[in-house]
Amino acid sequence: MGDVSWERVIAAGVVLASALAAAVVLRLLTGRLFKRAGDTRATWDDLAARLIKDLAVPLSVLLGLWVAAKVVQLPRGTLDVTAKVLTAVAIFVVTLALARLIASGVSSVALARQGVAGNVTIFANITRVVVLGVGILVMLQSLGVSITPLLGALGVGGLAVALALQDTLANLFAGVHVLAAKTIEPGDYIKLASGQEGYVVDINWRNTTIRTLSDNIEVIPNMRFSDTILTNYHRPAQDMSILVYAKVAYEVDLDRFEELLIEVGHDVMKEVQGGVADCDIFVRFNDFNDATVGFHVILRSSEFGDQFRIKHEFLKRLHRVIREEGIAPPYWHHRVVIEEKNGQAGAAAKGELASDGAF
Repeated sequence: MGDVSWERVIAAGVVLASALAAAVVLRLLTGRLFKRAGDTRATWDDLAARLIKDLAVPLSVLLGLWVAAKVVQLPRGTLDVTAKVLTAVAIFVVTLALARLIASGVSSVALARQGVAGNVTIFANITRVVVLGVGILVMLQSLGVSITPLLGALGVGGLAVALALQDTLANLFAGVHVLAAKTIEPGDYIKLASGQEGYVVDINWRNTTIRTLSDNIEVIPNMRFSDTILTNYHRPAQDMSILVYAKVAYEVDLDRFEELLIEVGHDVMKEVQGGVADCDIFVRFNDFNDATVGFHVILRSSEFGDQFRIKHEFLKRLHRVIREEGIAPPYWHHRVVIEEKNGQAGAAAKGELASDGAF
């Protein structure tokens, strides 16, 4: 450093200051560009703006450091080391930016294929790890480190890691298999044979997260889906049939009562959120109880969570119609016969006991 003049040091400082100023300006410009890209409906411009934003400042600073090193005219050996270090840092910065870009692209594709509710991090994480791994190998190669022995060591060490992480890898491949087979996807409502049920929120490299109807989060290992019976209420379609069970007294005209049930069902389907307006309403009388006739009304909801609101409104409206029509409630009627002392039996009393009716 003895032969380095102060004029060169000052010039290098000016170059570095200029690079920092350019980095600040680029930061502001790319921030506005990123905001403008976010206002559009397209996805590619958001990704491109994010890439520019991630690379503008660090590359400007690295370029300024390299030009400053050239201006100072460092010794040949020091300049070579500086070039290797700056190149390695540049490769690492570009790798991070590309990893974020490609992972965001994968997430966008998954979101477009699976709808607004899609949030699959497993593919994005795998992509990010692969890109970072390749970038680190290239960075080591630029520093003069031979990666051939390293790849061999990774191959041997990978076997040991695979044995040590059997459960983790099993969950990883189970999650990939579930997504590839389209057994479940984010947004689906599922129920496991073990009792867990809810909306699928996310599938990552180890667990699947579901949100229950009570807004709690349950975390289930991906391996569970490969060895259990699973019901997906969104396959093959989201709309589903709803069976509402109730009872009616024997004295009621079943033909007229069926017409009332169908009429109430159509009103509910048209007016209640989640109902399928153009569906057919079916009534099926299916059993004789002690004092009532049991039946099912088959309605249809556009999604699993809508069935509770539809059942609620249907029973309320049906109860109102029954009261307006004067239809007898489905109470149990018990006839009590008292035997007199002389052995003769006569109808001495008649009582009515109310049971848990349908309405």
